[in-house]
Parts: sequence; structure tokens; C-alpha cells
Amino acid sequence: MNDRYGSDVLATDWRRPKNGRAVEAPAELGAVVEEVTTDWCGEIVAVDRDLHTLTLEDRRGKRRTFPLGPGFLLEGRPVILTAPVRRAAPAAPTRTASGSIAVQGAKARVARASRIFVEGRHDAELVEKVWGDDLRIEGVVVEYLGGVDDLADHLVSFRPGPERRVGVLVDHLVRGSKESRIADAIVRGPHGKHVRIVGHPFVDIWQAVKPERLGLRAWPTIPRNVEWKKGVCQHLGWPHRDQADIARAWKHILSRVSSYADLEPALLGRVEELIDFVTVE
Repeated sequence: MNDRYGSDVLATDWRRPKNGRAVEAPAELGAVVEEVTTDWCGEIVAVDRDLHTLTLEDRRGKRRTFPLGPGFLLEGRPVILTAPVRRAAPAAPTRTASGSIAVQGAKARVARASRIFVEGRHDAELVEKVWGDDLRIEGVVVEYLGGVDDLADHLVSFRPGPERRVGVLVDHLVRGSKESRIADAIVRGPHGKHVRIVGHPFVDIWQAVKPERLGLRAWPTIPRNVEWKKGVCQHLGWPHRDQADIARAWKHILSRVSSYADLEPALLGRVEELIDFVTVE
């Protein structure tokens, strides 16, 4: 006699999803996955640890970015995508990030009295990442001002002289700008002989990073009435609600810089000029 009602539905794990439970899997480049809420299917072409995202490229070449985590299918099975394990560190480089010959095992020189001033924290972090090894060998300390408006007051406190030279890196140092007027006044002032002020044409130090390192053709143009960094993040679809979001965005940008080759030439020469100025004997 046939059982009209079939087997007992409670005899098995009735809560188990049809395709199985999601398991963790590394988001390996080249793997093809599907995002379940949008049905977007594509190859993993980029994984960003800082922003905790991955980028998928579909068969038409279109790209879209999603947060790492649950909500993906890999070979038809649900997975929780995680950032892949980092590979072992490479052998010690023969050159520094700035292109100088690396001196293995060299100790940092005692700091000189001379200094290099930059406008903000991001400027200092970028200079450190590319020129840090050179600066330690030369004994040069980089300090950030929090803006160029108070540069004159900082110089009064620092008291530049023949053995206490100051190099200053300024953002957006172009003809007719506020920055250029401040620089001209200082050069004509009592400290001008022992101060070298140079700058780059970019609105912010972020623009000194080559845009293609971030997958961009060019940095976006932001209206003057919009705070530049927030405008950039909004244009690129990055979180931009508060300063913590801006800090994460900069960390992401800085992670794309490994050497001088990732920076625009308009910045490279200016930093080298300042290092030469403050290290002259």
C-alpha cells in the first residue's frame, strides 16, 4: 500500500537550505561568483582589504564593487567571501621606495636641527612611505602643520638659521593662490634666506597619486563649494559621512603607493629639492 503522505518531514534537517549552508572562502582573483541580492555574476578582479570590498567584472566588461562577506554563490554554493591570505614578504629590496640604493642594516642618523614642514597628516604619511628610508639615513624629521596659514608663526617659534634650515611643501602652490601669497611674504621676510618653500599644483596631496593606481582615468573634478576629499569619496562611491570615512579612504589610496613610480613627477622633484636643501652641510 502506498504512503499517501510520504516520509516524515521532521526525520531530516528541515532547516538546512537547499544549496547547503554558507562556508567561508577566500576571494581569489579570477574566481567567478554571483552576488545573490542583485544576481550580478562576474569574475573577481580586485579585492581591497582596507575598504573590505571586492570588485566583479561581468562578461561585458562592466565592473561593480560589493562588500566582502556573505551573500555570494561560488559554483552554485553559498559562500562567505573573505580577503585572501597575504603571501610571504619578499626578499629585502636593493633600492628604497624613492629609488635610492638601499643601505641594509643602516641605523638612523641622529636628527638634524633642520626640518621639513608639510601641510597635513596625509602629506607626512605619503612622504614617509616613499622617502622614509632616505630621511632616516639623513637624519631629517618631517613635521606637519595642519595648514599653511600658520606657517609664519611656526617659523617664528622654530627660528631658522644657517644650521636650522626649513623646507616647506605646500599644496596647490600656483600663481595667484592664497598659498603663493603666503609663500612670497615669507621669502621676503627675515627668515627667507634659510627657508625653501616649494609646492605642487594639486588641490590636495591625494592627487599626487597617479589615478590609474586606483583604476581611474583621472581624478574627479569637484565643485568649489564641496569639500574636496568628501566630494572625491562621494564621486567614487566610497563612504564619506565623517572623518573616519575620509581616513579609511586615504588608507586605501596610500596602500596603492609602493614607490616613487606611483606618484606624479610634479611632486617627486619638489620633495627631492627639499631634502637636498635641509641636508646641505
